[in-house]
Amino acid sequence: MDLFEYMRQNNKEKESPLAARLRPTTLDEVVGQQHIIGKDKLLYRAIKADKISSLIFYGPPGTGKTTLAKVIAGTTSSEFVQINATVAGKKDMEEVIAKAKDNQGMYGKKTILFIDEIHRFNKGQQDYLLPFVEDGTIVLIGATTENPYFEVNSALLSRSIIFELKPLSMEDIKELIKRAVYDKEKGMGSYDAVIEEDALEFLADIAGGDARHALNAVELGIMTTERSEDGKIHLTLDVASECIQKKKVKYDKSGDNHYDTISAFIKSMRGSDPDAALYYLAKMLYAGESVTFIARRIMICASEDVGNADPQALQVAVAASLAVERIGMPEAQIILSQAVTYVACAPKSNASLGIFDAMAEVKKSGDLKIPTHLQDAHYKGAHKLGHGIGYKYAHDYKNHYVKQQYLPYELNGKEFYKPDGNGYEAKIKEHMKRIKKEADEDSN
Repeated sequence: MDLFEYMRQNNKEKESPLAARLRPTTLDEVVGQQHIIGKDKLLYRAIKADKISSLIFYGPPGTGKTTLAKVIAGTTSSEFVQINATVAGKKDMEEVIAKAKDNQGMYGKKTILFIDEIHRFNKGQQDYLLPFVEDGTIVLIGATTENPYFEVNSALLSRSIIFELKPLSMEDIKELIKRAVYDKEKGMGSYDAVIEEDALEFLADIAGGDARHALNAVELGIMTTERSEDGKIHLTLDVASECIQKKKVKYDKSGDNHYDTISAFIKSMRGSDPDAALYYLAKMLYAGESVTFIARRIMICASEDVGNADPQALQVAVAASLAVERIGMPEAQIILSQAVTYVACAPKSNASLGIFDAMAEVKKSGDLKIPTHLQDAHYKGAHKLGHGIGYKYAHDYKNHYVKQQYLPYELNGKEFYKPDGNGYEAKIKEHMKRIKKEADEDSN
């Protein structure tokens, strides 16, 4: 490295964004991802022992994929080379491979190749790497925000260990923000800034697990906020809101406004108002509410308030719940919107609440005897006790229906499911009425 390159690197480190300057250099400095770098985990042990095999880091932006690669770079005795798939081409890879072969042949030294955004490489570019990964010329570390099972060649995947990184928790983000504000070596502690508790909570929440998003806002806030009379830079809630370009939404996830909003959301779907339901959905999403929590509420509404008036509503809600877990934000908001509008516009019935009448009856009447003809006749000696005798097999009769006692005799004539005739339940109600009437006529 010549003098000019040294100066360039030195200036780059000083002028890099805060998120880059705060990047850990050791495993002990890494925040979050304890499910893969806890001290008893495989990746932690492999990094500590400098025994890295080919890896794929998969996860949302700002969760530490590049950070882990940099930690490996700082701890390994191997040559570490980094390229970005958005700008690198085959020529760049050929140069890396040529140098890796020299290091291996002349010095017996391994080369670790870190490819950021590896999903941007096409099939041909990925195929080029395969033989060199296979013969040990390079150890590959790939980072991707896309599902590697779709975006990375299966041959490369089979030779790599995949680690999924999760969005950082609020507590993780808060710890990083505090480092950013108060750390005088890597952070902005020399600016003598303080962050107020509500601003800290807001940034940690609104970041949505993306550390970079929060740190960029902190840097912007400190660099653009004038000092107060006490000589300090105060990062208030208003400053934080302006820097992250999101307005404050009164939505405490454990407070009254949370419950009021989810209540209005459910009641809007129940009341067949898709516009209001979408508004409250947007408010929750904007405030950083968990998409899985929202999906659960939609599923409950689909069963409780729509039920068999449109049985498809529950299927749509369940499919949406599975989809948002796999896809995540921001696309998840489209999936939730589809489910919300379907449930809101569906015909309504709360006949499924009959389960509560049935539960109350069980609690009141206790363990009533099951009619003998419904009891199991197959286990040893049951038939001799009369179990199953007199049972009428419904499929042997017209409409696959026959009148017989199903409820305990003490509850004869009791109704728990009462379809109200709305939507598909109109057909259910008519069907049940018809088969019972025809059974009565045939028995006379």
